[in-house]
Amino acid sequence: MKLLVINGPNLNLLGIREPAIYGSRTLAELEGMLQTYGAERGVELDFFQSNHEGALIDRIHAAMGCYDGLIINPAAYTHTSIAIPDAIRAVGLPTVEVHLSDITKREPYRWHSYTAPACLATISGQHFEGYLAAVDLLLRHVNP
Repeated sequence: MKLLVINGPNLNLLGIREPAIYGSRTLAELEGMLQTYGAERGVELDFFQSNHEGALIDRIHAAMGCYDGLIINPAAYTHTSIAIPDAIRAVGLPTVEVHLSDITKREPYRWHSYTAPACLATISGQHFEGYLAAVDLLLRHVNP
């Protein structure tokens, strides 16, 4: 099984940006943790991060035919982008939306996800462990 993990804007600043909300671990630490977790389960993982909506969409498009599923943290684009969920629907890959913090307990403008309806599930508020849960969910979905 091969999965692509996509992280959106400002996630390159993990460990620096608002550690009270997002924690003190870095994006590199998240990717390392996921690589280890995936390898233990026979899952190959690739990673992509961008602060640009178009780059995220281009990467989703490029995933078609190359991956068995996607894990995406669209970050702020969760609440503003219609194009990202459209891209997810267009490629037809099973996708899990992940958020480090619990978006339902944040500012009201964060409560709505445009991405969620295009995904199998949304995992919110589990920090790095939410990504691990997303791997497990996709494993169960692709290999029932």
